[in-house]
Amino acid sequence: MRRRLYFMVPDTRSARQIRDELLLARVEDGHIHVMAKDGTSLDGLREASVLQKTDFVHGAETGLAVGGGIGIIAGLVAVFFPPAGIDLQLVTILLTALIGAAFGAWVASMVASAIPNSRLKSFESAIAAGHVLMMVDVPSGRVDEIKKLVAAHHPEAMSSGVEPTIPAFP
Repeated sequence: MRRRLYFMVPDTRSARQIRDELLLARVEDGHIHVMAKDGTSLDGLREASVLQKTDFVHGAETGLAVGGGIGIIAGLVAVFFPPAGIDLQLVTILLTALIGAAFGAWVASMVASAIPNSRLKSFESAIAAGHVLMMVDVPSGRVDEIKKLVAAHHPEAMSSGVEPTIPAFP
């Protein structure tokens, strides 16, 4: 399991130095992402993806649950009150639940992709002021090691906490 560490650094130069040190500490480049104000040059740094910048994942999870629940209810109604002349099996409930879950996840994730990530709300003012947010995904056993490494070499990098878990597929 990985944990996401957040570091707020003053500029992209510091972010590049920290990224280089993390690479030497065997943190894969694909697990180091940055967010900065629009127009900031991020040469050599991996910009955060839509999955990290928006509430896409949370929306998909919510839509999956709500759509699945509505699908089950629709399936139950269809089975116990079938249309005239049609004999529906219990598998109808499963099918409507699956279709509802898929549709709900799709619709909710599309809506949520336009909403900024609620977990990053506390960093918005610093990013707007020109600072760079680094998101580093590390194995849970290395959290303290990485925090100490960054703090030792870069006192300007303010550790802004640890996210308890990161989504499985960002």
